[in-house]
Amino acid sequence: MPVSAAWARNRRLCKKRRGRVEPFTRTVGRPRGAWLNGSQGLAVRQEKSEAERIVHSNVELIRRFYTSFAKRDARAMAACYHPAVTFSDEIFTDLEGARAVGMWRMLCERGKDLRIEFRDIEADDSAGGAHWEAFYSFSSTGRQVHNRIDAHFEFRDGKIIRHRDRFNFWNWARQALGPTGWLLGWSGFVRNRVRSQAMRNLASFLEEHGQ
Repeated sequence: MPVSAAWARNRRLCKKRRGRVEPFTRTVGRPRGAWLNGSQGLAVRQEKSEAERIVHSNVELIRRFYTSFAKRDARAMAACYHPAVTFSDEIFTDLEGARAVGMWRMLCERGKDLRIEFRDIEADDSAGGAHWEAFYSFSSTGRQVHNRIDAHFEFRDGKIIRHRDRFNFWNWARQALGPTGWLLGWSGFVRNRVRSQAMRNLASFLEEHGQ
């Protein structure tokens, strides 16, 4: 089309729109090059809004895990785990299957004043993460603890197959152990001592309650 003819055509279109040149907006999910004019922008925004409301199933899985933990419902937590799950954190290391589930059972049963909060859940088909915080009394000393934890997950068959929690051990030790934690919480000696005691507690719990 000659330039003069194209200019005249665009001018006629603008007059039809009462002098307003409406913006153009790319539609969500349409192939590249497919556009809708701004007068249909509401439909585009609605389509975006509906897409944003779709929550990944693994996000829901993580949310269900922590919601169950907040209720101290170890059975519902276990339902979120794959049978071959592995779990590790700064205290419990390399727990597999029933032992990982047993650890949560122990914490739920013994943590009478346990309170948790969680946020920042993200997940895709293979991996995800969340931030959660625990408030409780450490049974060995009776001291109050507020622990801040970042969790990483991997998924298989719609379940959690790998769960890794990370937190600042020295921060935890200062709260849970008092002066000893302040002075030596950074050391491998204290960390290994706490780990050994935690594993003995878990073994005793599983022996008493079964796996």
